[in-house]
Amino acid sequence: MRFKFILAALLSLSCMTLPAQNPHLEAYIREGLESNQGLKQKQLDYAGNLSALKEAKGMFLPDLSVNARYTVAKGGRIIEFPVGDLLNPVYSTLNMLTASEFFPQIENEEFPFYRPTEHETKVSLVQPIFNSDIVQNYRIKKQYAEIARIDVERYKRELIKEITQAYYGYQKAHNLLLLADTSLSLVKENLRVSQRLFENDKVTVDAVYRSESELSKVEVQRAQANNMLEVSRAYFNFLLNRSLDAYIELMAESPVPPGVSLEEASMLALQNRDELQQIEAYKQLNQYVTSLHRGKNIPGIYGVVDYGFQGEQYSFTDEDDFLLASLVMKWSLFQGSTNHHKVQQSRIEGEKLEEIYLETQQRISLEVINHFYGLQAAYESVESAGKQTRSAMRAYELISRKYSEGQSSLLELIDARTSLTGAAANTIVARSEYYSRLADFECAMGAKGPENY
Repeated sequence: MRFKFILAALLSLSCMTLPAQNPHLEAYIREGLESNQGLKQKQLDYAGNLSALKEAKGMFLPDLSVNARYTVAKGGRIIEFPVGDLLNPVYSTLNMLTASEFFPQIENEEFPFYRPTEHETKVSLVQPIFNSDIVQNYRIKKQYAEIARIDVERYKRELIKEITQAYYGYQKAHNLLLLADTSLSLVKENLRVSQRLFENDKVTVDAVYRSESELSKVEVQRAQANNMLEVSRAYFNFLLNRSLDAYIELMAESPVPPGVSLEEASMLALQNRDELQQIEAYKQLNQYVTSLHRGKNIPGIYGVVDYGFQGEQYSFTDEDDFLLASLVMKWSLFQGSTNHHKVQQSRIEGEKLEEIYLETQQRISLEVINHFYGLQAAYESVESAGKQTRSAMRAYELISRKYSEGQSSLLELIDARTSLTGAAANTIVARSEYYSRLADFECAMGAKGPENY
């Protein structure tokens, strides 16, 4: 009964037929999209760019400020006002004509250029009416925010692929450990049978030694499989930002052949890949940068309003206040041709981005081709490995029965068991490789993104 259970366990490794969708994996992907530390860093970068965009938008609003100044002065230039030289001749003439002294002689006046004390307190409002720098800066910041958003989406798509591959990597390690446990049970059973046959003088003692040697070899293989299991478990949980030894729910699935043609896959990839969208965003950004440099030759116009109080002493009365309204134009006429050269640099950068875009299209098409045929080969490997496992299972079952009856040699039994274990391991590895290739193919097409979760 126990022997049949072991055979059924091995057979289950090569005959898993359950629905293709895996709700456990989909739940893990959603969890990873919410908690992955690397993704959170990308989202913070995006948030920073949104904040910079709001800052750029605020530059369109008026700038309102309060400026207060109180000055104490001593010394400095003396201004001479020749009021005596100007009026005394006139006064002398008037006195002579009137025969009186009604118009006395006066002295010239002198007063310092700086008043001993002075204050000015005002509110200034500066409103940009037209400024090319502000307009283009806003567009540039907006484009940077869009690039950061695309970068977040791109990282999410890569994270989905990494989680998917890590999940099936853990499943491979888990199944290989089960296979090692099954092989260990089979070898122990072979050792028990060899000892019984030796006791009944049907085999020599070397059969017992050979079975013990096989047992030691399988124990080493199990230890290696267990090590692979723990490492793959830790990496999967790391991607989900969970405890590294957290339990992982597995579900068996049945591989299916690709359901999309190469032409359709290539078309989807060129439509959906985030890399192309990001390069397009950089091309638009380059146009805004070019316009920014060109705008340096366009004058800026500002409206300025000042209202405040002036005087030698702090006094806020109707006699001390003042109001100024100005229309200011600022025009930079010559900067050593720096803007012209910056425009040329931006044009060259735009041409470079166009070449990068074309190269990226070719690279994406090549990726789709590689992953398409790689997925087909992986599926055929799964089918072939399944057939080999079933054949090896039947062969081992026949030879094991003959050996227990003393009609087959231990060497034949060991060879059959090794073939069965190898075939089952190949099936497990082929299945894992298929799902890893499938994740690569879906990512290359841009068909399985965060919007699906």
